[in-house]
Amino acid sequence: MTATSLGPSPARRDALTRRIRLLVAATITYNVVEAVVALTAGTLASSTALIGFGLDSVIEVSSAAAVAWQFSAADHAVREARETTTLRIIALSFFALAAYVAVDAVRTLTGTGAAEPSVPGIVLAALSLAVMPFLSAAQRRAGRELGSASAVADSKQTLLCTYLSAVLLAGLVLNATLGWSWADPLAALLIAAIAAKEGRDAWQGRGCCAPSTAAAPTADTAAGDPCGCSPGCDCCA
Repeated sequence: MTATSLGPSPARRDALTRRIRLLVAATITYNVVEAVVALTAGTLASSTALIGFGLDSVIEVSSAAAVAWQFSAADHAVREARETTTLRIIALSFFALAAYVAVDAVRTLTGTGAAEPSVPGIVLAALSLAVMPFLSAAQRRAGRELGSASAVADSKQTLLCTYLSAVLLAGLVLNATLGWSWADPLAALLIAAIAAKEGRDAWQGRGCCAPSTAAAPTADTAAGDPCGCSPGCDCCA
């Protein structure tokens, strides 16, 4: 049987690389603005949730910057060589985020002072909830087609920001309208658990299987696995 190329062609690979660079640049730009607004609004309102959200944005910038560094190389072999280092940086970003959110949630639950209502915080959370899913989905699609686990892991970091935005928005609205200050830290503990899991997966290099550039069809592909993914990978999910 003739060998079949399962990976993208060189031209398609270059196009996907350019797309990921643009998406990462957009993610970094948005998160820098998001961090400044969240940290400022959080400080003014004495809101640990908003401050935590701003620090999450800083962590996301470091994750996206690692991917930008990887894809700044013109040679495909160099980008592949940088994959493991990039995944380690992303994993550490996830772990740092999980640790901060968990500690901050526990401090809030044990009582460190009630936060004041923050209209800028509500607007920022709603805007992030609208923007981040599109950036995450676009980068995840490009990363999966390219077979880049680091690009997929970074897209999950962006997706986690979506969850945090929803948690933050719910917490700020409930605090402003009903005084339910406990709702946000409880949800934040769940987010911390998710972040820890994603960090573990990124450290192990899970999340996307790099496509083989020259491999014969296998029983898996014949059985309906068009990506040629091995067990434990979710690049077709």
